[in-house]
Amino acid sequence: MDPITIALGLAQFVPGLIRWISGDDSSKAAGVAEQVIGVARTVTGKANGEDALAAVKADPALALQLQQAWLTHDLALAQEETRQLAEINATMRAEAASNDRYVRCWRPTFGYAVALTWTATMGAVSWLIIAEPAQAPAVIAALVNTSPIWGIALGVLGVSVVKRSQDKMLARQ
Repeated sequence: MDPITIALGLAQFVPGLIRWISGDDSSKAAGVAEQVIGVARTVTGKANGEDALAAVKADPALALQLQQAWLTHDLALAQEETRQLAEINATMRAEAASNDRYVRCWRPTFGYAVALTWTATMGAVSWLIIAEPAQAPAVIAALVNTSPIWGIALGVLGVSVVKRSQDKMLARQ
């Protein structure tokens, strides 16, 4: 069994584990899966994750010990996550307080760049579909293939707009 599958098996005994192994970051999930398997191996004394999972399933006392051991590890993970968020927030506060025009203006600049690029792309696609209707399926397919890039750019733009609005509201208070 792969580590994620074993970790998901252990999740039925460890409340809150799913929080750490779900999401988009597969490398983080794999790292946490290895950590929980390590904790399970330590608690059960088994050499590999599959044997540790089987032992925890068979013995409620081991399941309780695993929960207790994981709580300590869970606290360490939460503290690291808190540290990372504090660092990110400190960076954002420094950016907001900066007197450097470029640092203060990167969000609007990014917004204008995305808007200009989006407008040019949609204009070119529209023109091409009108001028060459036979090429419409290929053009639309090519546009669909770029949708993940646009999704990321527009997502970043959306977060930037919301965050900038919050920054302005805080500055007024």
